[in-house]
This record gives sequence, structure tokens and C-alpha cells, in this order.
Amino acid sequence: MKRSAWVAVATISLLCGLWVPGAMAQAVYGSILGTVTDPTGAAVNGAKVTVTSQTKNVSTDTTTNESGNYSVTHLIPDVYSIRVEGTGFKALQFKDIQVSADSGARVDGQFQVGGTSETVEVTAEAPQLKTDRADVAMEFNTRQVEDMPILNRNFTTLQLMAPGSQKMGWSHAATENPQGSQQIVTQGQHFSGTAFELDGTDNQDPILGIIVVNPNLDAVTEAKVSLQNYDAEFGKAVGSVVTAQTKSGSNEFHGSGFYFRRSDAQQARDPFAQSPNQADPITHRLLPRARWQQFGGTIGGPVIKNKLFFFGDYQGTRQNYGVSGVFTMPTALVRSTCTASNPTGYCDLSEYAGTGITTGGGIIFDPATGDLNGANRTRFCGPAGCATQPNWIPLTAAAAAAEPVGPGGAVQSIASPAALNVLAALPAPQLTSVTNNFTGSGSGPYTQNSFDTRVDFAASSSLSVFGRYSLDYFKVSGKGLLGQMGGPGDGGGSIAPGLAGSSTTHNYSLSTGITKTVSSSLLTDVRFGWFKYNPVTAKPDGGAPMAIRFELLQTDGGARLGRLHTPHGTVATPVFMAVGTQATVKGLTPPQLEAVLAHELCHVRRRDNLTAAFHMLVEAVFWFHPLVWWVGARLVEERERACDEYVLQAFGQPLAYAEGILNVCKLYVESPLACVP
Repeated sequence: MKRSAWVAVATISLLCGLWVPGAMAQAVYGSILGTVTDPTGAAVNGAKVTVTSQTKNVSTDTTTNESGNYSVTHLIPDVYSIRVEGTGFKALQFKDIQVSADSGARVDGQFQVGGTSETVEVTAEAPQLKTDRADVAMEFNTRQVEDMPILNRNFTTLQLMAPGSQKMGWSHAATENPQGSQQIVTQGQHFSGTAFELDGTDNQDPILGIIVVNPNLDAVTEAKVSLQNYDAEFGKAVGSVVTAQTKSGSNEFHGSGFYFRRSDAQQARDPFAQSPNQADPITHRLLPRARWQQFGGTIGGPVIKNKLFFFGDYQGTRQNYGVSGVFTMPTALVRSTCTASNPTGYCDLSEYAGTGITTGGGIIFDPATGDLNGANRTRFCGPAGCATQPNWIPLTAAAAAAEPVGPGGAVQSIASPAALNVLAALPAPQLTSVTNNFTGSGSGPYTQNSFDTRVDFAASSSLSVFGRYSLDYFKVSGKGLLGQMGGPGDGGGSIAPGLAGSSTTHNYSLSTGITKTVSSSLLTDVRFGWFKYNPVTAKPDGGAPMAIRFELLQTDGGARLGRLHTPHGTVATPVFMAVGTQATVKGLTPPQLEAVLAHELCHVRRRDNLTAAFHMLVEAVFWFHPLVWWVGARLVEERERACDEYVLQAFGQPLAYAEGILNVCKLYVESPLACVP
């Protein structure tokens, strides 16, 4: 499965004539706004306002309007200082102004009479009310994101901190959601109604509704969960909006490292599934091996001081998550009697009779007897009668004839050879009890490698550029707890345990933006985003049907069918028959079946289905042109001739091949389900 999305492809926003009341941040940026007055409280027009990043030493200038208002928008989240200068007044200096994305910091100033060479340092107080927007939101700064105790350091858990949020009792399969996006209902809305944004661009798969890049907590400078009244640019969200901003570099090199570890040494055992008499028969452990490790680091700094900055981070996760399950397996008596070589001729299921473990008291009836509605059926019983030999299933026709005659007449059914093969493939019980007699356990591996890189460029006080690229790589796999019979798996990690199979996932995300300030009332913002969500899964049995894995089908001669080996690969033999598989197999000798299957495999290797699909599209568009139909007929002839030649060269049995084709055609001509040629 592969999905890619273009998000805000070359979106250009021209914000014209926006004064202070309308100055809004745009998801990835924040703003500083305020009003400058003189000692009498009158507005000061034309005062110069300089906003400077305290970590990058990058400045942006603006002036107040006739109402004394000013605004500096499109600021990267950071800590800023503000200097306000006016003729005939002392300069005002504000420091440590925290600017967050999608929000505005209001800083008002009142001049004092004096020379411009004099400076008044003002300590800004946090406003009691937010007056620049009406959204209801929770914000998390860098320290809160990094230090909050979050299980497995999963960023989406922050959403649960918001009022009205509740985690659902299920999750997507680990094969399609290795990044660990949680299904969280907010404000009573479906989890897919939550919008995820990373650096101002979409970060949500449109089909599953899950986050694509689950960011490293050490790479997040701030996060925000908006619940109500968020800006119109988040129009697709109906529940909440979860935004995150990645860190950027500064004029000083800085970095961090982390390592976390948990193991089964700190875990308590499940007294029901991991009791002392249910230890693993090989390792003799009560608890399956479990280990969770996460490590990584960050680094950022200047490339060109005051101009160009970089930031990068890496996070790796290695996990073996122990999974245990209690199952009911066939008892030792069943395994010893339910075999084709049993000399008694009966499969003894008497242990299940009268136990009450199944509906009807565990009594088994012959489905081929009695009425159509199931009444008056005959019980399976041994020759000695139902009192001492209940649930004796005959293995042969002679054994069936020896069973007592019941209300539905004589027993007509015998044990299915296919069922006997399946019983033999199930693992042996570990306990003597009839039910819950087997405990399967295992630890499937989970691997994550992810990184983010970001570059910020301050070309001038009026032009700035940023770009970020993220890659998340996941590999998760697991084996069935029932061995070759599969069953629930031991893979999936702590995200969605129970996986049997494997998945390799590459998630990509790209975000970039260019901001150009033309004047105090005209600004150009160009935003570009792209992501690709790309999981590739594999089944635990490689796609082979049960009929092949356990040799449930037979040819006329009695030889069980397995896999066909050809110079071009291996194919499971009966899978190409959609209707009447058993009848087709019984009508072909092994050489005929091999030849016919080799022909079909040739088409697969040549990818003839893609060629045919493309030509069908052409026919649908140019159906009126006779040349299209002529070319189609020639292509069919070429495909069939090429595969015929392959079969003859590979097997050298032209007579068997011809007879096989005729027998297959005969079957479908005679079948009432035959397709129209």
C-alpha cells in the first residue's frame, strides 16, 4: 500500500492591508503585536519597532500606525527582544518575549520623555486574557514536551491532556500504524476528525486518519491542541487540531542525547496465563522475553552566524514485546486416535461429551442424517454404544457401518482427512485438562529509525526561508503462537500486539516556507508541503493457501499436491482455479497439471495482466476504431504463443500439455458456472 499526498502545493497567500486587529499567525509562525503611547496615553505614530531573536540575532523592523498599533507576523517560535524608539522619547527595551506558533504575544509600551540615547528596560507581564484570537487551546512548551511522563514517548499522547479527550479501546494494525498514532476521540468526534500538522503542513493520512510522522519529542519546540474556534485554515478538522513545530538552530551549537530502557525484569507475570506450570517448554521462562529501548540525540547550530542555521535529530527504537496467550488444543487422546493409521478405526472425542464446555453438552451428531432443520440426527457412538463410547467418529466406511443406528438412520459420515491433517499440525497440549491446556508465547521484534533535518535562512530583515525533511523507517514482524498453524502472533510491539507476519514502512514528510515582507501592510507567504505514507506488508504464510500448506487436496492417483517448481520460480499448484478446484485437479494427471500451471505462471512473470489492463483502457477510450481491436487480438495471440513456447521448452511434454488444456476446457464447458468465452 502506497499513498502520497501533495499538501499546500505552492500555496501563495497575499495578506494585504492587515492592521493589528487582524494580524494572525499561520500555523507555523507566531506574531508580536501591541500599542505604543506617549506619557499622556495618546497614540504615537511612526515609532520604530525592532524585534530581534535572542538566539539567532536576526531582526525584523516595523513602525506604528496612526493608532499607535504595530504587528510583526511570521516569526519562527523563539525567544525575542523588542526595542521601541520614537523622537523625543526614551527607547523602550523588552526582553525574553516568548513567541509560539499560531498565537500572538501582545507587548504594549508607554514612552517616557527623554533622549533616544536613553533606554528604559521594561519587564513584560503575561496578559490575563488572550485578545488576539478566540480559540480554546492547550499549549506545551519545549520543557513540558520533553519532561512530561509519556509512555513510550509517544507524541500523540499529548492529545489526551486536553479536556474532552478519550482513547478508544482499539487501534489500527501494527502493519499499517507502526508509528503508533492513537485513536483518540475529542469533543465526541471521531478520531479521524482530528487534524495533525507538522511545521504548518498536513501530517495526516486522509484514509486512515492517523498521524504520518510521529515526531521525536526532543525535536519539538512546542505543541498545541486546539479544541474550539480555531482558524478557518484548519477547516477539515471537526474534533481538534494538533500542531507541532520542530526546533531550529541558533548562533550557538547545542545538542542533547537520551537513552531509555525497560525489560521483563521489571514486569509482573500474569497469574492466569503465566502460572508456574505453564512455563515455556524450551526456555522454561514464565515471562516471554521483553525489552524496550529508545535512544537518540539532537544537534543544532549556525552555518553562517546571524544568517543560516541548521538542526537535526535522530531517534531509534528497539523492542521485543513479550506476548502470551492461553488456548485449547486437542488432548493427548485425540492426537493418538484421530489419525488415519489408527487400527481401531475411530477418532475418540469422548472427553468432550457431557462436559458442558460447548453448546449442547459436547455431543456430536452426524450432519448427514436427520431432517434438513437438524432434527432427529444420529449421534456418533462406538460399537459398544453411546453410554461408554460417545463421540467416536469413524475413520473408515467399515467403522461407520459398525456404529449404532439412531433416529436419523445409520451413520453416513467419516472423519475428514483434511481435518485429521489440521489436528496433527496443532501443537501438543502442555496440560492434561481438556480446555485451556496450552500457553503460547513469544517476542516479535520492532525496529524504528527516524530523523529530522531543518534549515532556517534569514536572507534579510524582510526575507526568510525555512525547510524541513523527515523520514521514519519501521520494521515489525511476528510469528504465530501456534507454530505452523499460525494463530495470534507475537509481533506488533506494544502498539498493537498479536501480529503474525511482517511490515516495512517508510514515512516521508517535507515542509518549506518563504516569507517576504513587502511593506508594513503587504506580505507574501509561500508554503509547500508533501508527505508519503508507505507501508508494505507480508503475510506469515507467504500467501500459500491452507490446502497447499497441509496437503489437503489429492490427485486421481492419490499423490498429494504441493508446490510446482519451475525455472522461473515456485507456485502453489491449485491456486489458479477459482471454481471447481477439486474437480479440476481430479480431472488432470500430475504432468498435465504442471504444464497448465507453468503456462499461467509464465503470464504472471511476464506481467501480461498489466499489458491487458492498459489495452482495455485504450479500448474503452477508442472503442470505435477497428485498429484498436485488431491490435488487441494480436497481443492476445502473442502472449499465448510466448507462454506455449515456454512450457514446451521447460517441460518437453507437448502431449501432456495439450491434453491438460483440453481437460480444463472440458470441465468449464460442462460446468453450470462456466464463464462466457
